[in-house]
Amino acid sequence: MTTSRRDLWRPGAARTALPYLLTFVALALSAGAAAAHNVTEGDAGYIQEIWGVNIIPFMYLGAKHMVTGYDHILFLLGVVFFLYKMRDVGIYVSLFALGHSTTMLLGVWFGWGINAYIIDAIIGLSVVYKALDNLGAYQRWFGFQPNTKIATLIFGFFHGTGLATKILDYDIASEGLLANLLAFNVGVELGQLMALAVILIVMGFWRKSPNFFRQAYTANVVMMALGFILTGYQLTGLFVAA
Repeated sequence: MTTSRRDLWRPGAARTALPYLLTFVALALSAGAAAAHNVTEGDAGYIQEIWGVNIIPFMYLGAKHMVTGYDHILFLLGVVFFLYKMRDVGIYVSLFALGHSTTMLLGVWFGWGINAYIIDAIIGLSVVYKALDNLGAYQRWFGFQPNTKIATLIFGFFHGTGLATKILDYDIASEGLLANLLAFNVGVELGQLMALAVILIVMGFWRKSPNFFRQAYTANVVMMALGFILTGYQLTGLFVAA
């Protein structure tokens, strides 16, 4: 019999595998040490100093941002958590990439200014949303299932806007801007593919465990908690900065 997401709510499902739990806790601890979508001081200085077209450096910076962006990784993990067919993985990841790329490029090009704390708080909530979706909470509470493809695209818009907001904090030379932004975006997508490959390999081994669905409950609860931590961290920064 196939186990459904709703089955994750059954009594006793909260038992977990320690290695997976420790992984998520480590991510939670890292959340307190850095802000989502942050650009390191070294990278920021480099961005401000160079001018003209710099394809390879911006591709590297884009890839680095993705593979070190714990908010992106958490959301991506939530998206593919119960996707078993590569076709489905491709569709959802492509929707996320489309949303992420669109608002990142347009946001920087047109100079959209959005409060970084607010947008990053929404990104934290995107992790909460996806964890609840994986737990079957919406069917259980409201009796319906939100359109997961549309939700993935919309949250992709927010993730891209968050990155654009951070990039706009630095004076990027206008000469070669479009080419550099496109290179940065290509790097982001390459980084996403690398992160996705690691996630799928780990998930492939994990799903073979007879206790996977019991462990999945706790993993998604922890993921939801991390989303709330990210959101609270950003809201605290918003009120402190006010």
